[in-house]
Amino acid sequence: MGRNETDLGGAGREPAGRMERANRGVTSRNVYRRAVAAYSAAMLAVLHAPLVVLIAYSFNDSRINAAWSGFTWKWYVSLFGNERVLEALGNSLYIAAMSTVIAALLGVPAAVWLHRLRRRALWSGLFYLPQLMPDIFMGLALLILFSRLSIPLGKWTVIAAHVTFCVPVVVLFVLARLSGIGRELEEAAYDLGATPRQAFFRVTLPLLVPAIVSAMLLSFTMSLDDFVITFFVAGPESTTLPLYIYGLVKRGVSPEVNALSALMVAVTILLLAGAELARRRGETPSRAVQPKRKET
Repeated sequence: MGRNETDLGGAGREPAGRMERANRGVTSRNVYRRAVAAYSAAMLAVLHAPLVVLIAYSFNDSRINAAWSGFTWKWYVSLFGNERVLEALGNSLYIAAMSTVIAALLGVPAAVWLHRLRRRALWSGLFYLPQLMPDIFMGLALLILFSRLSIPLGKWTVIAAHVTFCVPVVVLFVLARLSGIGRELEEAAYDLGATPRQAFFRVTLPLLVPAIVSAMLLSFTMSLDDFVITFFVAGPESTTLPLYIYGLVKRGVSPEVNALSALMVAVTILLLAGAELARRRGETPSRAVQPKRKET
């Protein structure tokens, strides 16, 4: 009897010990998740605190950023009444739009070509190299190139420079999309009598539209915000918003600079959100349209 009671007591303690260890594991995971969440929140606060201060002081009634004297919209009103600001804005939008369109026209065929190569590591590295190089080296190299070719600096030199770092973005997005789609749909189109051109424009290209739109929005954002490369290759009549803001900052940070910077931050956030939305919308339908393989 004593041995049986001992065995029954040990059997009863064993499930209790397992439950206690399980509870400890759940508690430790909860503590870890809370610590990671708190660390992430602190990092986001450190990264975005300067932007919040910048936007807040763009509504400051005082010209001195050291003290808050009230809320006002007058700096935004005076900003849009400044012809030089509007000229710089027009240059930035024109350069960003042209760079984005040219990068898409060059990047999409390049991504399709890379996707069909069996050994594409070397070519992919060559496409991504301009994106990985430091901006100051890239800007200096482009300036030397334009000088050697006797090309006058202006809007088109800035566009050519921006295309160099926008094309890798388009190639990266479209290549990732092609890898997710696979070759089944294109091969099915061939089986139904479609030519390679028909298969591309009627099957592959519609599936690439979300990736192309996402890449173009991100390229437009990068071109709109670029300063370092533009500083080297811009001419006297091709001043962009980042260059104009730099010129204002050299004379002191004024509320107009805060207002202009706040607008650029808002536009950048909207464009990045649009690019992410287009990317997510393009991921889900691709799985639904792929043909199901029969199980053998």
